[in-house]
Amino acid sequence: MHEELENFERNHVRDLVEPPPNRRPIGTKWVFKNKRGENGMVVRNKARLLVWKPLGFCLPLRPLKASNCSKWISSLAFPNGFIEEEVYVRQHPGFESARFSDRVYKLRKALYGPKQAPRAWYARLKSFCSSPVRIYVDDIIFGGSSHALVSSFAEQMSSLMGELQFFLGLQIKQGPEGTFVHQAKYTRDILKKFEMGDSKPMTIPMSTNTALDADEDGEAVDQKEFREMIGSLLYLTATRPDIQFAVCLCARHQASPRTSHRQAVKRIFRYLKLTPELGLWYSSGSSLSLRGLSDADHAGCRIDRKSTSGTCQLLETSLVSWSSRKQASVSLSTTEAEYIAAASCCSQLLWMKATLSDFGLRFGKISLLIESTSAISVAKNPVLHSRTKHIDVRFHFLRDHYEKGDINLVHVASENQLADIFTKPLEFGAFVRLRGELGVLQVEGVENALIKGEIESQWTGLIALLV
Repeated sequence: MHEELENFERNHVRDLVEPPPNRRPIGTKWVFKNKRGENGMVVRNKARLLVWKPLGFCLPLRPLKASNCSKWISSLAFPNGFIEEEVYVRQHPGFESARFSDRVYKLRKALYGPKQAPRAWYARLKSFCSSPVRIYVDDIIFGGSSHALVSSFAEQMSSLMGELQFFLGLQIKQGPEGTFVHQAKYTRDILKKFEMGDSKPMTIPMSTNTALDADEDGEAVDQKEFREMIGSLLYLTATRPDIQFAVCLCARHQASPRTSHRQAVKRIFRYLKLTPELGLWYSSGSSLSLRGLSDADHAGCRIDRKSTSGTCQLLETSLVSWSSRKQASVSLSTTEAEYIAAASCCSQLLWMKATLSDFGLRFGKISLLIESTSAISVAKNPVLHSRTKHIDVRFHFLRDHYEKGDINLVHVASENQLADIFTKPLEFGAFVRLRGELGVLQVEGVENALIKGEIESQWTGLIALLV
């Protein structure tokens, strides 16, 4: 706590002043945390003074990791950016001035928490990148296609810069052949938290016979614990697409969880017990080609008979985005369900195309692989649109972008439909095959010197199909 306040004094963060009229000072709060390293050992005891509640954020790093970025670097220390607004905060708990107890602090620079802090930080970083000024930062991640420029930037930022290894629960291993992202430590932590560390392992996260419904006659379980389990698993899906469908299916029952729902969640944890070190591999050797796959399970929900859309987007062999989501309306046929799923995938592909263009990556016509030939016909043939007027208008933009040449609709055989893993429970053989083709691998396999050949052999069939 003293170290935090000494940093404020050294950096001239705030001044103790008389409280201004008609201005209400903001409260502050101390937050304490044991910072742990990748191996789980405590590396530092941290005390941070927060204003309000810090905003959570998620960086869209996956598309950039897959885009042949040569290196990712991390550094230390959050910036106290200059703020233009007048912001007053109360004296810090436990460190109030005995002589001037009625005074408040006027901020010169941003603390953690207020909405001005991110804007002040970006303004200062922009100034640093365009002029020779000094800057002090914390938990910054940056990357680039030029290793020389990345190294030069790292040297300018700090002599303590190190290669990115651990960030917000994500463990990252980098090498000349690519980047591997996993959450092995986080997986073991949640297994311990929910007392599933000694459970019997399972080979798949959900049985093919599982059909969850409302189960109104079943015994109710602790809703708070159930939601904590679902929340922990949802964060794990950042690197584990293999559990996406099972977690999202169980998450539909958070309002009134029953014993059957809790058992389904426990099975996911038992699967994680067997596979704690699975993660995503991003190869640096493949060329960039943006593609998407979409699938749907017609009337899969036993409660309202809505269908489940499954989509995934890849840069060549690297999985960068995926989803498993119940559709908003009831589909009257398999064709309609597949058409709606394809429209959702198309929207995501166009967003990724626009985002990656900001980094100098240009794409022509993007391939969208669909299993249903009928859905492809609906998108291509305007005559059939008279039979689909009941479908929400927002889904018909798929045909518009097909006509514009943004999207190329391609049929894919059911055995090569990678999005199938996001729509329904699969038997062991199909599940493991699709999991591997999505680039979900073991930590030990990545560390093996032969990993490159292994990954290439997994993708040979799919790449030939897409080409």
